[in-house]
Amino acid sequence: MASGDFCSPGEGMEIPQQVCSKQLPPCNLSEEDLLQNPHFSKLLLGLSQHMDESGLSLTLAKEQAQAWKEVRLHKTTWLRSEILQRVIQELLVDYYVKTQDTNLTSEDKKFHETLEQRLLVTELTRLLGPSQEREMPPLLGLEKADLLELMPRSEDFVWMRARLPLDLEEQLKKKCFTLLCYHDPNSDSDSETLKAAKVWKLAEVLVGEKQQCQGAKSQQKEQTVLLEKKSATYSQRLLQEHRLKTQSELDRINAQYLEIKCSAMILKLRMEELKILSDTYTAEKVEVHRLIRDCLEGAIRLQEQDMEKSRQVLSTYEVLGEEFDRLVKEYTELKQAAENKRWALREFNKACR
Repeated sequence: MASGDFCSPGEGMEIPQQVCSKQLPPCNLSEEDLLQNPHFSKLLLGLSQHMDESGLSLTLAKEQAQAWKEVRLHKTTWLRSEILQRVIQELLVDYYVKTQDTNLTSEDKKFHETLEQRLLVTELTRLLGPSQEREMPPLLGLEKADLLELMPRSEDFVWMRARLPLDLEEQLKKKCFTLLCYHDPNSDSDSETLKAAKVWKLAEVLVGEKQQCQGAKSQQKEQTVLLEKKSATYSQRLLQEHRLKTQSELDRINAQYLEIKCSAMILKLRMEELKILSDTYTAEKVEVHRLIRDCLEGAIRLQEQDMEKSRQVLSTYEVLGEEFDRLVKEYTELKQAAENKRWALREFNKACR
């Protein structure tokens, strides 16, 4: 089945690549890979219908979303308790810092001491735990009843609990204003009413900025993947162009090297030949050979001169044409007849003796 059976040529490359970059991050495929493997491209498109952008199946993604919702709910509940606990501890810390101040009223001292006593007894009671679940004897032999005796008086506790929300609200307001001024330093000079209005919208502003940051991170991730692909493509292209440009120069250098190496081998062979000749022939033999060669070369030159003269004579006679051929034939016959008569004469002289 060709790639055109499930999408057009333009869409056939775009859609699978989007699937690979978003829903299947490990599948970093190029356009050439998708063209060469159309069935695999169709498989990716089929898988994308059962997966979300994170790569999970739709069922697992739904279960994961529900689990995260429950986690956020428990986390919110825990954070509320943790924030209240830390704010109360900060109230006590601020109180001990201010003990040096003589302007503290008796009500402030009574409030903080009652709060600290109540927190301490409650924490120790929690550490002891239920008596029926303990397997080991209690620490220092203390029971919960012993700790409850240390509780502040009920009227002091009721008075402290009535005042506590106001102090917590004031402490939280200071913290919110501090966070606002950290986020927007220009708000430091604003009035409390304006700060309170800004704090009321601060959560929405922070959520919006968080979403913008997440969007920027997602876009940066996509741009990083695209940059890596383009970088790989550019690097391959650059290497190929560089290789093509340098190939001719490399071939020329190799040819020059082989030429020099061949010349060196020829010189080496010539040197070996001369070495063998020098070991074989003495200086006297070499001189005799030189004289013989000079004589032979002189005879060759004389012979070549005679041949040149003969060619000139022949070229002169060749002008006569057929008449020259007839004269040569007659001359040859006469010469042959003269030779025969000389031979007969020599034989006749021998017979007369």
